[in-house]
Amino acid sequence: MTKRRDLIGRITHAAAAAGIDWKLAREGGAHSIYSLDGMRVSIRRHNEINEQTARGIYRQCAAKLGEGWWM
Repeated sequence: MTKRRDLIGRITHAAAAAGIDWKLAREGGAHSIYSLDGMRVSIRRHNEINEQTARGIYRQCAAKLGEGWWM
């Protein structure tokens, strides 16, 4: 399991290093919707996120941050 705050922090640091805009767009019913340089990223509001789900979010962000940025 991945901590939600760790996942968001990792994306935040990678986006800042790449000079890409990363911000909270809005709060949904069960998800927080973030904007990564105009691309919508949805993250569930649970303290812990399943590893497969976290990898899926990382892969989605790879479109803007580059392939394998999370490794």
